[in-house]
Amino acid sequence: MRWAALLKGVNVGGNRKLPMADLKMLIESLGYTAVKTLLASGNVVFSCDESDGAVIEAGLEQALTTLGLTTDVLVRNQADIEGILTANPFPDAATDHPSHYVVAFHRDPVPDGLIARVPELYQGPERMAAIGRELYVDYADNIGESKLPQAMAKLKFPKLATARNWNTVLKLRALLA
Repeated sequence: MRWAALLKGVNVGGNRKLPMADLKMLIESLGYTAVKTLLASGNVVFSCDESDGAVIEAGLEQALTTLGLTTDVLVRNQADIEGILTANPFPDAATDHPSHYVVAFHRDPVPDGLIARVPELYQGPERMAAIGRELYVDYADNIGESKLPQAMAKLKFPKLATARNWNTVLKLRALLA
């Protein structure tokens, strides 16, 4: 089975440095095959016989500690990624500004009611939708200047999440195929 592993907060802002060559070697040392990394932000695709994503996540998180890295890992298989792309609630954003259209991957679904509470703290231009374990966020303006992340933190959105822009999700699909 093909899997994509998404490491949280790797090589972002000088934190949690991990050369992708080291990540590839680590994944291969676990017996996984057809290993390919994508970008420098902690994306790796591989094949293995394990069909339980939670087992893979726990194993990868433990293995990463041997490199001195403690971080969360979220995995999705090829069918998951296809489902994420198919469920896209904002197709206009995917076409018009895919680098500012983000999918946040979570271990569990986003709790009901959180998105509806965002306007209590923030009335920005972003659109959000939670589908399954993913949170789709359309940053119509500059992502770096958005105050949405601060509002989400105050509302206690799940911290165990890692985000990828739409372009990266499409690249992951291609590597999984």
